[in-house]
Amino acid sequence: MLLASGRVKQKQLNAQPQQPKGPTEVSRSKQLEDYISTRDFTGAVALLEFHKAHDTPIEGYPVLPWLGYCAFHLGNYTRALEAYQELTDKEEDVAEFHTYAACCLFYLGQYKEAEEEAHKGETSTLQNKILFHCSHKLGDDHKLMVYHQKLQQDIIEDQLSLAAVHYFRNHFQEATDIYKKILLENREFVALNVYIALCYYKLEYYDVSLEVLNVYLQQHADSAIAINLKACNHYRLYNGKAAEAELKVLIDLQSVSYNVENDVVKHNLVVFRSGESALQVFPGLLDVVPEARLNLVIYYLRADDITNAHELIKDLEPVTPSEYTLKGVVSAMMGQDTGSRDCIKSAQQYFQLVGASQSECDTIPGRQCMASCFFLLKQFEDVLIYLNSIKSYFLHDDTFLYNYGLALASTGQWKDAEAAFSAIKTEKFRAEYCYLAWLARTFIHLKQPKRAWELYLKMDTRNESFNLLTLIANDCYKLGSFYYSAKAFDVLERLDPSPEFWDGKRGACIGVFQQVVAQKEPVDALRDVIAMLRNTQNAQVDQIVRILRNWAKDNGFKA
Repeated sequence: MLLASGRVKQKQLNAQPQQPKGPTEVSRSKQLEDYISTRDFTGAVALLEFHKAHDTPIEGYPVLPWLGYCAFHLGNYTRALEAYQELTDKEEDVAEFHTYAACCLFYLGQYKEAEEEAHKGETSTLQNKILFHCSHKLGDDHKLMVYHQKLQQDIIEDQLSLAAVHYFRNHFQEATDIYKKILLENREFVALNVYIALCYYKLEYYDVSLEVLNVYLQQHADSAIAINLKACNHYRLYNGKAAEAELKVLIDLQSVSYNVENDVVKHNLVVFRSGESALQVFPGLLDVVPEARLNLVIYYLRADDITNAHELIKDLEPVTPSEYTLKGVVSAMMGQDTGSRDCIKSAQQYFQLVGASQSECDTIPGRQCMASCFFLLKQFEDVLIYLNSIKSYFLHDDTFLYNYGLALASTGQWKDAEAAFSAIKTEKFRAEYCYLAWLARTFIHLKQPKRAWELYLKMDTRNESFNLLTLIANDCYKLGSFYYSAKAFDVLERLDPSPEFWDGKRGACIGVFQQVVAQKEPVDALRDVIAMLRNTQNAQVDQIVRILRNWAKDNGFKA
């Protein structure tokens, strides 16, 4: 993007007679040229600010236009905007400066103001590109197509703008095709390799991204953007430690002076370190690095702080698949936490939008979303279709195993469910009531009620233990494991002597007796049953106990 053009410099030179150049004047011009040619915009801005403050010219370089140019390229868009606004206030021929001011407003995120300022500028390809990008940011597809039609095939900058909008609309393949075409015709534009690598990164071809990126890094080993992208690829391919090792090269470089790059480095270090210092870094970057908001939401979710996660993302209008997915996760967790059906319905819709989209339906995240959608709809057969298709990628992922086990259990595939649940290593999961309850239910269906009972014995004394006892009592009764059903009802009745628990215990005890008679339970079980019956103050107890003892006596057993 050309801001302070040679035309401005030439116009000023023609407007005044040539004067003899003093040594200081010549050296200042040369110094500024050196700063700009080496892209040392910090030095250039400092020099220009000095001359502006002292109202002294630099031969061949009008101070305000070049101050705007250098401040813009330094990333100080506010200072650049001030310089251009000062020019538009006091110059007559100001049309191009309105266009440059529009560029600054665009980068400051003031898209409506940028659009208005651009209309004040001269008709040019730069003006059209600014309006094209503003239309995209403002979501005006009609205007976007109007300015799209004015982009020219033979102007590289126009095609780069088109590729950029494709990229921002997640049309990464289309953007890649444009970049490759330009690079094929202009081999010297090596920076396009970075853009192509970024597209491949977004397409999740991390190894290809690295290969393309290395072409650029061989010539520009100190490129902050390229080094950062390389680190991100290493994070995806390997782990945070490998990524941080790559990023250390960038941290050690003394030439990194752009604030945006420093902010990105700080952001990515937190990601690479699994959220370490997230609360110190992410909040200050919410309006600087777009991913900071999403990663802060993820941090809150991992900390089980659903309220803050929801507060942070509730007003975000999702655009990318990752944003839809994250909003779906937050909505689902909020719905489960509060019992809100609306939240659950919203989550199901977000997941379905991602999983059914043409770009995501055959990706692993896309299939996870469809599985989550069907999970919320309680269509577990469909859940398993998607989870089975990606199971090989998550054999050691406890979160996947948890959901996979739940889906298997919900469809009656108890043996496979038990294998999934037992493979979970995360202590947090293994201590949850939901996990214990489903594992107990799985054991009971596998005719291993003793293992379910042992789960109860290992639990701390709390409300969940009462609920687990109730589950064991009822499920064992339904499946004919009457001995452990009787034991569970016996404890329940002692905790809460209600008629309901007595009825359950009585039925279970009689069931045990029937199984002893049928030789499906050992006779010793009768002694335990009689002891449990004696724990109840009920007129029916004596009659039941008498029948059991008489049978034992008649069959030569002691009860």
